[in-house]
Amino acid sequence: MKKSFITLTLFLSASYELLAQQTGRMETDRPDQTESPYLTKKNYLQAELGFNLEKVDGLTQWVHPTALWKYGLNERFEFRMITEMQTIQIKSGTTIANRKTGLLPIQFGGKLALAEEKGLRPKTSLIAHTALPRWGGAVFQTPKWAPNFRFVMQNTLSERAAVGYNVGAEWDGFSDTPDWIYTFAPGYNIGKNGYGYVELWGSVRKGSAPQHSIAGGLAYYFTDDTKIDLSGSYGLTEAATDYYVAVGFSFRTLTKKR
Repeated sequence: MKKSFITLTLFLSASYELLAQQTGRMETDRPDQTESPYLTKKNYLQAELGFNLEKVDGLTQWVHPTALWKYGLNERFEFRMITEMQTIQIKSGTTIANRKTGLLPIQFGGKLALAEEKGLRPKTSLIAHTALPRWGGAVFQTPKWAPNFRFVMQNTLSERAAVGYNVGAEWDGFSDTPDWIYTFAPGYNIGKNGYGYVELWGSVRKGSAPQHSIAGGLAYYFTDDTKIDLSGSYGLTEAATDYYVAVGFSFRTLTKKR
């Protein structure tokens, strides 16, 4: 029953990349974990903002906000910067044992278009960032650089359906051992202005228990250049995040005429 429910939900999920491709609307990398292979248009500045609440055992984490800043340099490359303000609260019973707030290390990077979709070959791009030591609040600084990368891919299944998937790796700035990450999100458009999705995503790390989760959400375009979203995730394995909920707003603006 559980497997049938997950399969049905995945089939009914929505592909915002396909919706945007058909209508000329902006592409966003939120709210799901599966990043889009489509780039920000040339000369456009795009911001994707979100507020998250996450629970892991006795630890509660707020991100207020997470912000992905993107600028389209040309048809093959976009510049990216990620800034996140975070609060972590640890409880012991009903008492708050520890609480800290600060800016996470700032990440700089880009997205490079690699291949267009053709037959079974997916539309493919490469996203890479690195977080810099001491480029953040004192309580969250890392002693090492914290790079990450992922190959982002999408296959069109029909006029309204598509499947997106990512594979890559992340380093946390403390250890030299990476987390190997994956996402998988088939989808189906809902109406003219909105979409809904679910996805399977997670990571594995040498010497650690695997983390696997299922996520879902809704989003709505007010215009081609503005969108809101609501999402959440539930951990499927003991090591995964118990759950998270998030709300977000994205917009883009043309910085100069072409």
